[in-house]
Amino acid sequence: MKAIRRFTVRPVLPDALKPLSDLAHNLRWSWHAETRDLFQSVDPERWAAAGGDPVRLLGSVPSARLTELAGDHRFLRRLTAASEDLAEYTGGERWYQTQSAGLPAAIAYFSPEFGITAALPQYSGGLGILAGDHLKAASDLGVPLIGVGLLYRHGYFRQSLSREGWQQEHYPVLDPHELALAPLTEQDGTPCHVTLALPGGRRLTARIWLARVGRIPLLLLDSDVEENDLGERDVTDRLYGGGSEHRLLQEMLLGIGGVRAVRTYCRLTGHPAPEVFHTNEGHAGFLGLERIAELCEAGLDFDAALEAVRAGTVFTTHTPVPAGIDRFDRELVARHFGPEAELPGIDARRVLHLGRETYPGGESHLFNMAVMGLRLGQRANGVSLLHGRVSREMFSGLWPGFDAEEVPITSVTNGVHAPTWVAPEVIRLGARQIGAKRAEDALTVGDSDRWDSVADIADQDIWELRRVLREKLVGEVRERLRASWRQRGAGTAELGWIDDVLDPDVLTIGFARRVPSYKRLTLMLRDRDRLTRLLLHPERPVQIVVAGKAHPADDGGKRLIQELVRFADDPRVRHRIVFLPDYGMAMAQKLYPGCDVWLNNPLRPLEACGTSGMKAALNGCLNLSVRDGWWDEWFQPDFGWSIPTADGVGTDEDRRDELEAAALYDLLEHRVAPRFYERGAEGLPDRWIQMVRRTLTHLGPKVLAGRMVREYVERLYTPAARAHRAMTPQAARDLAGWKTRVREAWPRVTVEHVETSSAADRAELGAALVVRVRVGLGELAPDDVEVQVVSGRVDEEDRIADASVVPLKPAGGGEEGRWVYEGPLSLDRAGPFGYTVRILPSHPLLAAPAELGLLTVPADGTGEGAGVLMR
Repeated sequence: MKAIRRFTVRPVLPDALKPLSDLAHNLRWSWHAETRDLFQSVDPERWAAAGGDPVRLLGSVPSARLTELAGDHRFLRRLTAASEDLAEYTGGERWYQTQSAGLPAAIAYFSPEFGITAALPQYSGGLGILAGDHLKAASDLGVPLIGVGLLYRHGYFRQSLSREGWQQEHYPVLDPHELALAPLTEQDGTPCHVTLALPGGRRLTARIWLARVGRIPLLLLDSDVEENDLGERDVTDRLYGGGSEHRLLQEMLLGIGGVRAVRTYCRLTGHPAPEVFHTNEGHAGFLGLERIAELCEAGLDFDAALEAVRAGTVFTTHTPVPAGIDRFDRELVARHFGPEAELPGIDARRVLHLGRETYPGGESHLFNMAVMGLRLGQRANGVSLLHGRVSREMFSGLWPGFDAEEVPITSVTNGVHAPTWVAPEVIRLGARQIGAKRAEDALTVGDSDRWDSVADIADQDIWELRRVLREKLVGEVRERLRASWRQRGAGTAELGWIDDVLDPDVLTIGFARRVPSYKRLTLMLRDRDRLTRLLLHPERPVQIVVAGKAHPADDGGKRLIQELVRFADDPRVRHRIVFLPDYGMAMAQKLYPGCDVWLNNPLRPLEACGTSGMKAALNGCLNLSVRDGWWDEWFQPDFGWSIPTADGVGTDEDRRDELEAAALYDLLEHRVAPRFYERGAEGLPDRWIQMVRRTLTHLGPKVLAGRMVREYVERLYTPAARAHRAMTPQAARDLAGWKTRVREAWPRVTVEHVETSSAADRAELGAALVVRVRVGLGELAPDDVEVQVVSGRVDEEDRIADASVVPLKPAGGGEEGRWVYEGPLSLDRAGPFGYTVRILPSHPLLAAPAELGLLTVPADGTGEGAGVLMR
């Protein structure tokens, strides 16, 4: 029989065990081994049945066992120690508190998904896992972050396979009362809500749930409340589901409702108000509109409020392709803003302009969330060096006239939260080597370029650790594979072969990620006969563990999964290659440590960063990857292997896949497998162990989320906080007025004449020239602009590369807006060399010279123009 109503009955803990509830409701347990060990000791069988979730565990433990534990003095001492440790962790001084003054009082971090733990399934892939690692690393460092997201009642989806290997989706309902969440309440105990106005007089109301992520509060908005009609209740039903209006409402709730939730949380708790707002991808971009509306209500006009908001906003883009950006029909957006809907005090036309694709090839009828994010954030970044370059190219049309390298988008390479992803066995080995406290600091703060202590670990210990982890993975794979085949309809009598799947002494390759086409799940199947020979090699076999989910609407991705599953079902190879359904955090935490090689073969440069290989590397796994994302930046032969790419302009996709698959097979057959199976004098794979050691020593510190968050603090958050403080209401008005004046006057700004005088008879390396420029500034003054000489090597078409920029100084003039500028030009490079001059707007509160997207260069025939000086 089926229940007509469901609710959660919470256990009544004896007074002596009350701290267990606090420990269970702070998600620090998800990366703190001692706390997890404590909960496991409560009831090991129920802990396993609860999937390692303390809240579910406490809801299932019999009262008799709780009474027994309340009288167990040894358990109570452990409980007291864990409780005191959490109190010290959340209240004590950490890295952030030891830094110099001027850091932000608080940062609000908005993301559409957060991968904190498998027990709180609010993520689909890399973006959410990155956001979760960001919060956890910020907690470890003591950074005063407030996380903001949505609470999806169905999460993303659970994946299983049909008998034919076709992906099937399941959407279990999540009860917030059974999760490590608490409703945010007013002083009188009533739940806190935020409300958005919708067209036609409707309202969208959301409850605010609070998750504790160590020191970090995470606010999650939930529209499944009685105040909403059925359609509005479903706004937060599932992650990345529904049509355009559904997604638009999710993103309005995240951005606009999220700011209102932050204000409510700070009012109730006394938490400092954020000085910096960080938009993790464009989904939360509407947060800037809500903050503009707040300032307009306080007396600023729209333009001044826009400048004030931009100063304290950081925007991170995670996609290297336009197709990965949310874009909405402009008419749909227009209906949801203005007098009859949300933010009635803001002209909807101003809203629409913020998301307008004004660059060549842009579509005028679409509203682009990433474009809005860039216009509302004074600081922007990609998530690897290569992705930063790709992003500058992709969005360069917003800054016409500037070379792509000058587009104001920097990069902070992603990192991963080591305590979450490093196997306990690896952490224990490190603790034995340098002590528990130093090991913890090395994995969290990440302020060292090298982990030299790894060099002192014996080869035998490293190799034994790798075998232990591989053996644990083999057991995990067999258990999951057996469960998957039962879901596919197989009987127990059919599954005896699973006992021989994988071998703990065979080279093990891992491949797990989302399954869009560009990640090329099935590249390994390009030559099936050759792959089969690799899997079944009599002396140097390999085995492969594959996992991944396709988006429910992506039939192409589902076909790729089915193709791989059918190959893995073949009785000839099924003991050497497996596909595990329902890839998620719990599986990943077993998969990364147990693999010897982590495979990644996306179409370059479509992988923005790709952090799975980082997690594997922290466990002593070597990478075998196309040089994309982070691997392009940090690849060294000591850390693994680079798959050559065939990305020439004339290479079609099919030919490219053929060439790169062949390169992959060659690497596996001739370099990777021989290195793994080669034995030295002591019977150990000495050269393989040396690569593992160097991966941990040199690559380990680079890939940490602690390093990443420290970079955000130093390079983005702190400058944004300073800009926010400098942007007083009057400064915002002045800057907005200055920008308006400059934009109106710019069509009359000209470079009228350029000439040089040489201090040497010939243009020789090391010589210096004096550049003299006459410019027309119209109604502008010299303080409004900077005149620059740009020089460097030139190509056959006189395009300047590796440019050096030197500002020129006013040297007279002023009549009728004409001014003379001059300054030195050093001939510091041999070979073809050229220069030009340009005029840019200049103001102390601009974060980058290209910020306004205004630029004046010489017209043809303007004196020497950009003539080549040396060849």
